[in-house]
Amino acid sequence: MGSVSSQAGPAVLELAPAGGAAPAAQRVAAQSRFEVGVLLRNGEQVLVSLVLPALALLVLARTPVGAAVVPASLGGLPRIDVVTPGVLGLAVLSTAFTGQAIALGFDRRYGVLRLLATTPLGRSGLLLGRLVAVLVVEALQVVVLSALALALGWRPLAAGGAAVPLLLLTLLLGTAAFAALALLLAGTLRAEAVLAVANLAWVLLAGAGLLVPREAAGAAAPLLAVLPSSALGDAVRAATLDGTLALGPCAVLLAWAAGAAALVVRTFKWS
Repeated sequence: MGSVSSQAGPAVLELAPAGGAAPAAQRVAAQSRFEVGVLLRNGEQVLVSLVLPALALLVLARTPVGAAVVPASLGGLPRIDVVTPGVLGLAVLSTAFTGQAIALGFDRRYGVLRLLATTPLGRSGLLLGRLVAVLVVEALQVVVLSALALALGWRPLAAGGAAVPLLLLTLLLGTAAFAALALLLAGTLRAEAVLAVANLAWVLLAGAGLLVPREAAGAAAPLLAVLPSSALGDAVRAATLDGTLALGPCAVLLAWAAGAAALVVRTFKWS
């Protein structure tokens, strides 16, 4: 705001800015709030992030389809206990990978990323703001889907008190892996290609050891173990069904996160 000098003589209107940019944390928080609002107002994003995972939970837990895909080795467990962790993993895939890849791809196409990167927010602040927004939306997904699963009879503490913290840890590892893959995809391909690949990958990865245990794939199960979707599925089920941290799948997720992040640093294009 301008001010008028009170010194003797003609009044002088001072139009110089009162101060510099807001603190970095405040800038990131503001960007995160904006990103969360955009995500929650986007009907397609809500469909992929909440509606489809909720439908998957209902179908797998309460229809003959679920009984057909749950491996015999887990047949003695309540079906809702088997499928709920995978549905939570699907929520992570939807928000951290599919939603972010498409949003970043089109923001890059229209020059939004390049313009925001030149503001005081900067490139690191922009990416950090998006990551925080992803975590906020994922927290909302976990609350909503867990409430639905609890209503259907899910027992998250059946494997002990460590199950829930381990579940959250594995979901964070999955977020790191899929967010890095989203950046890699959005930063290298054209927006139309990102849209097609991200949606196709959502379908394929959901069925590749994430929603249901990879043992259901039979002879292909060992091959699926190296995929981030299968690793996340194995990790979340180990957390909730056994109360343990599956080191192998967690290592696979970390490898995908580190590898994709390294490629992002080398190949990401802001415009």
